[in-house]
Amino acid sequence: MTGGMTGDLAWLAARLRALPPSCGPVRLIAVDGHAGSGKSTFAGRLAEALGGAPVVHTDDLATHEELFAWSGRFGAQVLEPLSRGETARYEIYDWARGEFNEARELAPAPVVLVEGVGTGRRAIRPYLACLLWMELAREHSWERGQLRDGPDLSAFWSGWIPAERAHFAVDPSRPYADFLVRQGRMGYEVRMRPSATP
Repeated sequence: MTGGMTGDLAWLAARLRALPPSCGPVRLIAVDGHAGSGKSTFAGRLAEALGGAPVVHTDDLATHEELFAWSGRFGAQVLEPLSRGETARYEIYDWARGEFNEARELAPAPVVLVEGVGTGRRAIRPYLACLLWMELAREHSWERGQLRDGPDLSAFWSGWIPAERAHFAVDPSRPYADFLVRQGRMGYEVRMRPSATP
């Protein structure tokens, strides 16, 4: 099934539920793409279609100093417990205070979504049941993100853009995506990547 333009993601949710578990009892689904490509919104809608599947946002794991170097935390605090069928407990970074000051529990649900730039990285791919890539060019994504965030975060974007370029240059996600997701006026177009295995 290649999907199509639809506001109803039930068909995709059914397909994801039918996948074999990939991280202990969990089917871990990644939603990756450039910053500003619509990952959070799509992940939220897909979670609803999955009946309220939990969503892990990697913005909660990254820091000002480690925009992309969060693999260790994600592995130790999320992947390892889930792979044992245990409840994960991961720390939440407060971007205003610049520190981890909260923790969140994550039960090993049948399907768990993880969304954020770089969630399809090589360190995580072995634990994924499916990788979804938001198909929007990086320049358009970054423009959307900067419009969303406003001028107060212009300094952050000045550092983010080269960091994202550098990350994907050495650890690309899109070539490994199972599905490409494009947002349209009437919903989402979800298509299997041409070279992906059904």
